[in-house]
Amino acid sequence: MGKGEKDRQNFRRSILGLCVFVLALPALWQMGGADFALRESLPGQVPAADTPISVSAAAEQELFGIEDVHFEETPEDFSDGTPMEVPSDLLEKMRDFDYLKKNFYIVDSRTTLFPSDIDVEEALSMDFSIDRDTDGPQVLIFHTHSSEGFADSDMSKGIEEGIWGVGERLKEILEQEYGIRVLHDTGRYDVVDGKGQITGAYERMEPPIRQILAENPSIQVCIDMHRDGVAEGTRLVTEVNGKTCAQVMFFNGLCRLNQNGEAQPTPGLSNDYLKENLAFSLQMQVQSMMKYSGFNRKIYLNAYRFSLHMLPRSTLIEVGAQTNTKEEAFNAMEPLADILASVLLREDA
Repeated sequence: MGKGEKDRQNFRRSILGLCVFVLALPALWQMGGADFALRESLPGQVPAADTPISVSAAAEQELFGIEDVHFEETPEDFSDGTPMEVPSDLLEKMRDFDYLKKNFYIVDSRTTLFPSDIDVEEALSMDFSIDRDTDGPQVLIFHTHSSEGFADSDMSKGIEEGIWGVGERLKEILEQEYGIRVLHDTGRYDVVDGKGQITGAYERMEPPIRQILAENPSIQVCIDMHRDGVAEGTRLVTEVNGKTCAQVMFFNGLCRLNQNGEAQPTPGLSNDYLKENLAFSLQMQVQSMMKYSGFNRKIYLNAYRFSLHMLPRSTLIEVGAQTNTKEEAFNAMEPLADILASVLLREDA
């Protein structure tokens, strides 16, 4: 058979396969296939274990090769009525939503921020201090993208060369200087069969992280630590206490998409802790502004959910970018640990 005839046969097979797929779409849709396709196609999505999906549990396990983990958390009341100490002039400015949005946030074009999303007085009055009398770790650090490296990282030597190593440094400081016990996850959710695979990392991350939370009920804080990606000419650096540090950025997902000029819930996603997430990052941002001017970039708001829905005290932190050095990223952990401790140990202050 000639090459031309083989090419024609391959083309006919492709067309036939496409037709079968299109004809099967209605059935797949009824089986939850649309939801499965959606969560793979949109970035930063982590469908919760309790998200209604019509696929049976057995079918879901077969699709993903994982068994979802459910755990119960006792609801917390974070409103203690004692506002965080903020300079009166800054607080007055923050009450103006336009000022707050312009000076504290970068809002991705795919979503929108409403005045009703953040009550500054309420957000600054929430008490996020942790209970340090419990046995076991109080903070979980993990990396949905553990393979992210820096300008001088040699990732062939291991994940210690990249963002995972930076997370380990944060753990050391929190434990040694602030007495906060930390569990640092070694999961590789952006690696499949030994190869890098970013697509689906958030989906692969959630069940193991939920398992860790179920096995360690003492954990009260989730930190998903990343390294940003920027234009090669961009340098995210500042000086703190005589050391050159990578700038950091807190990141929130609003679970809200702009669709034809209207804000709509991101399909299949929700976050019961959105108000707490936003208040948590705002408190840390205020602490950074008061203590380390220029250290934090503005809080980035995106349309999706990422890893922020499993605990009220959840944050996604971008440490520098690929243009930063390892030393700059490591240096940034000292002020970052201080900012975290200022919020988590508030009752001890």
